[in-house]
Parts: sequence; structure tokens; C-alpha cells
Amino acid sequence: MANAKAEMRAAVDSWAGAIRQRRKALVQRLGMAAACALVFSPLLGWSVGVSWVLGYFAVQLIDLWIFSPVNSGRTERLHGLRRFAGDLILVANAGYFGSLAVPLWIVGGPMGGICAAMMLSSGAIYSMINAPRSTSVLVLTVTPQFLYLASTPFFMAAFGASPAFLTAASIAVAVFIAYCLSTWQRMNQARVAESAARVQADEKRAAAERIMEGRSAFLAIVGHDLRTPISAILTGSAELERGATDGSARAQARLISDAGYMMKALLDDLLDHAKLEAGHLTVETVDFNLRELLNQSARLWRGPIRAKGLKLRIEGAAMAPGAVRGDPMRLRQVLNNLISNAVKFTAEGAITLRLTAWPEDSGGHAVLIEVSDTGPGMSNSQLGRLFTPFDQTADGVSSRHGGTGLGLAISRQLAELMGGRLTARSAPGQGASFTLALRLEAGNAGSAVTPEFNRESRHAIARALSTATRPSADAPRALAPSQAREAAPRVQPDVTAPTGEAGAGEDEDRPMRVLVVDDHDINRRAIQLILQPLGCDIATAADGMAALKICETSSFDLIFMDVRMPELDGRETTRRIRAGGGPNAAAPIIAVTADTAPEDIAACTDAGMTYFVPKPITAPMLLGAVNHVMTMAQAEDEAESAAA
Repeated sequence: MANAKAEMRAAVDSWAGAIRQRRKALVQRLGMAAACALVFSPLLGWSVGVSWVLGYFAVQLIDLWIFSPVNSGRTERLHGLRRFAGDLILVANAGYFGSLAVPLWIVGGPMGGICAAMMLSSGAIYSMINAPRSTSVLVLTVTPQFLYLASTPFFMAAFGASPAFLTAASIAVAVFIAYCLSTWQRMNQARVAESAARVQADEKRAAAERIMEGRSAFLAIVGHDLRTPISAILTGSAELERGATDGSARAQARLISDAGYMMKALLDDLLDHAKLEAGHLTVETVDFNLRELLNQSARLWRGPIRAKGLKLRIEGAAMAPGAVRGDPMRLRQVLNNLISNAVKFTAEGAITLRLTAWPEDSGGHAVLIEVSDTGPGMSNSQLGRLFTPFDQTADGVSSRHGGTGLGLAISRQLAELMGGRLTARSAPGQGASFTLALRLEAGNAGSAVTPEFNRESRHAIARALSTATRPSADAPRALAPSQAREAAPRVQPDVTAPTGEAGAGEDEDRPMRVLVVDDHDINRRAIQLILQPLGCDIATAADGMAALKICETSSFDLIFMDVRMPELDGRETTRRIRAGGGPNAAAPIIAVTADTAPEDIAACTDAGMTYFVPKPITAPMLLGAVNHVMTMAQAEDEAESAAA
């Protein structure tokens, strides 16, 4: 933007810019001079033509030498004698070129004068074009051409032209000169306006970038901070529902849970929409099993669909290919949005999941996934607004069904990111049908594993750290459970054991020792609330530095580590725990964070974290993470025992 402003200031009178423009047109000048010498040599004589063009080339060499400091960018102005020589060479350059008009008049007579007028007119136009934004360069280079042109009536008088022709020629020369000057002025004004427009456009672009950066930062902060109270709402409502003694209390607790899950869904959609608008959301390409993904989604929705009194029909499942390459998480997100939309608007009848696929010559698969319902259908005007963000297509939709109107807009954008297309067709009273068309490359059947789906964690489970590539050997990393026990001997904890102190010979019966590190007290309390019924011995730390101090003196079977913390974040805390060689150097560390982008997960892996739980925290996710980490540890132990 600074360059553009400088350009605008220079647009009014840029002497150096005009000089550099003339340097760029040097080849054009030399070519024009050579062409003139070649054309007029038969009339003037070859000796005159060759001598004239050699002299013109010599003038160009002097021109290059005088203006070399400007052309090389070493300076913007010449001073003293060099500046005077520069002005003089500009006049001499144009004057030498126009001097060819004199012998043309003398030798060629009136016919030669016509040639001279044409040559001088082209020279004047050339000077006007190659003196942009500089009045001084224009005056010095075009004045000789104008003077030669102004002499035309005198040459005509010498050859006996009548007064009428002399008057006409004088007026024509004056009009041509006025036209050249006015054209240069308009060109200069256009350049100034263009530079100003460029500056304004750059300022607006920079402002838009600042707004988008601020918006992204704001959304990241809001998304992170909102997940903290949502975690507490979900955890507290789950515990209330579990401990409720009557149906009314359970219904009230369930209402709180439903509200919490609705808040989470709205937050997820808003953040996805913001990332898509900013161009920050990307899709992955991995091997996965398409049949298993569709089967999981059907199993997930069968219960809610049946509970509403509807039927779920699946057609063409046998046509679906097995191993393919694509983004299973985003594909499942689109599919769940479509099915959820169908369930929301269908009061009776059935929801049909129809699959069509065929192999392509290039080796991939063309896949059509259609979700149709027997709902009220939509009019043409509603279809036209269907994929518009925040537009629920009909009055009262938000009050009856909730939502932001973002689901279908996000689904279409995700389909386009995956190289596909999402379309809809409907008519009033005839239900609606949504078709997702994709092209998926053939995948490796050996590595095509579809991650399990968790309704409360649609963004995270597919990116669990346990399936990520382990960091390089020289980077801090999470040790395998077997290595953990070699570094800091501990037993596989019994999660059902009661809380209590354990002696040296009673390690098998002691409770699992857990450290919870989070700068928000509400998050620490939420995790404690979930783990306390398991009889865990729980310690807490409010920041990374406090966690390091506790880890120096106490040994833990499991550590829950928040990622975003003041002073020392969770990743750096993990690196120091791994590198410190203390009693917890090899303890499993589970990341707890609202940042679920692939690069965030990769950063957690590289820091040495073992597993990942997204915010907002729910009991199923947290207990599933504990179970997964302990299952891995048990599997490692069994493998070592078998090897021994």
C-alpha cells in the first residue's frame, strides 16, 4: 500500500518515471530511426542516410550515459551540470530526429515535405506517450518536433504555395499541437486517477484483510471461551440426569442437556461458516471405507428416525464402492446435515437414503448419494433461497425447529471443496430430495479404515491423535505405554477401585491417579465431576507452570492437559514434561482443547500428547478417551508378555 501511495504522489509530475519510460522505449526509438534512414536513403542518398542513423545512435549512447544513475535506480534526480546536460540531451535527441525533415524538404520538394510532416507527427506522438506524468520531459522532447512542424508553412511558401494553402497548413499544425497537448493532459489525468483508484483499492483490501483477521481471531476466542461454559452445562446436566430420583427431575436435566447440545451445534456451524467464508477450511484426502461410513451413519440415525415414527429406507447399498480416497469427516458432516434436515421437516412417512455408483475409466468412482423425505416440500422461491446462509426459507422455521439456516449452505460449500456438487429438487406437497454428486479416487483397501463416529464429537474423533503419524525420533513425543512403565513403573489402574491410599504392595488396588491442568476452574470441575464416580485420585493445576511443579514430585497414571493457557501453554508444558525425565516423562497426556483443525492436532502430536478430547467436554467423550488410552496400554502389556 505504501508503494501505491508513492505511485500516486509521483503521478502528478514524475521526472524520473518519464526518464525510465524513455529507457524502456530505447529499442523502439532505434528501430524507428533505422526504418526512417532505410526508407529515405533512396531519396537523400545512402551516405546521408547511413551518416544520419549513426549520428542518432551516438546520441542515444550519450543519453544512456547521462541518465544512467536514474535508469539504474540510484537516484530520482540529477543535479548540477549533469542535470543541465540531461535537459540538453533530451532537446538534442528530439531535435536530431526531427532534423531529417529539412533535407526531405530541400531534396524532395513538396512530396518530401509530406513525408517530413508524417515523420514529425509520429515523433511528436512518440514524445507525448513516453513523457508520462512529467511536464518538463514533455516540453523538452516535443518542442523540437513542434518547431519543425511549425516551419512547414514556410517551406511551402518557398515552393510557391498559395496563401490559402499556407493558412490551411498553419491551422492544421496548430490543431495538431493542441490535440497532442490535450491528449497528454487527459492521459496524465487518467494515470493519476488510476493510481488513486489503485491506492484506494489497496487500502480497502488491507482493511478487509484486517477485518477478516480480526474476525477470525474473534471467532477463535469466542469459540474457545464458549466451549468452556457449554462443557459445564453438558457435564452438569448429565450428572443431574444420572442422579435424578424422579421423572420430572430427569426431564428437566434432559432439557438442559438438549439446550447445551443445541448451543454446541450452533457454535460448530457458525465457526465452520466463518472458516469457509475466510477460505481457511480445507479438506483432507485419506483412504476410508465408504460402505462402512454409510453404514455407521444409517445406524446413528435409525434410532432418532424410528423415535419420530418414521421409516428409514436404504436403497442401492450394494453399489457403493469399498475403499476410496477422500475426506470421510467432511463427507459424513454433509450426509448428517442432509439426514438431520430431512428428519426435522418430515412429520410422517419415510426418509430414503439412495446410493448410486459406477466406476470411471480413469480408475475412480462416480458416487451419487441422495437423501429424500416425505415432508411438506418447497416452492420454487424457497428452493432459490435454500442454500443462502441464515435463511430458513419459510417464516416460523427458526421458532419451530431452531437452527441458524447454515447447515445446507455449509454442506454445499463442503461439497464444492471436495470437488462435488450438492443439488436439491422439491415441489409443494411432494417432499424434498437432496443429491450429493462426488468423484472419489480408488483407495487402498489395507489402509481404508473409517473412524468411529461420535455424535457429540463430529469434528474430533476422525482426527484422534492415536491414528496420527508419530513425530520424528529427534522431536519430543509420547512414549508407548510399555515404554511408560519402563520409565516410571506403575500398574494398570482399576477404574472401579474406591478412592484411598495404597501401600507399596497394593499398587494393583490403588485408584487411578489423574492430573487435570486447565486455566478455567469450571473445566477442572467438569472433568472432576465426570471422573469422581470412577474412584480416581484427582489433582488439579491452574496453569502449565503449576503442572510442572506437581509433576516433579508426584506420579500420575493419566494427565488431562488444556492447550490454551496463559504463561505456558499445554503443548510447551507437555514438551517440558517429556524432556524433563521426571516421574511423568512417559505418562499418557490427553489434550483437551477447542482447536480441532488438522494443524492444531498435528501440533499436539508433535508436542508429545497421546490422545485428544475436544471441547465442549462430555462424559462419553472423556470416558471414551480414558478407556482408549488404557486399552492401548493393556494391549502393549499383553504383546510384551507374549513376546517374553
